[in-house]
Amino acid sequence: MLDIVIDSDSSVPPFEQLRRRIVELVRDGELIAGTKLPTVRGMAETLGIAPNTVAKTYRELEQLGVLETRGRAGTFISDSGDPTRSLAQQATTEYVASARVLGMTDEEIIEFVEAALRA
Repeated sequence: MLDIVIDSDSSVPPFEQLRRRIVELVRDGELIAGTKLPTVRGMAETLGIAPNTVAKTYRELEQLGVLETRGRAGTFISDSGDPTRSLAQQATTEYVASARVLGMTDEEIIEFVEAALRA
């Protein structure tokens, strides 16, 4: 679940709030290369904003190289920078997705990663 909240009382337009927050999550490493974002409609419903606002945000972030659209597969955080880092981020994303399919909680996943790092 993405940590994004749109403040309807803010003087900053929802488009700009969403754009800034996605960029912030990428910079902080909370959204890494290969992470799939919700569909435009899904994001709009979750945030209580218009789908066109989300679509505009996704388009702009794609032009900036933050996001990439893979046709029907969806919208993802794009690969950029150090290719070894991108590969490691993708492997981590895949591992977390696989562990969640197995019913593991985030805390259990973190425990497994920490144990692997100690090994």
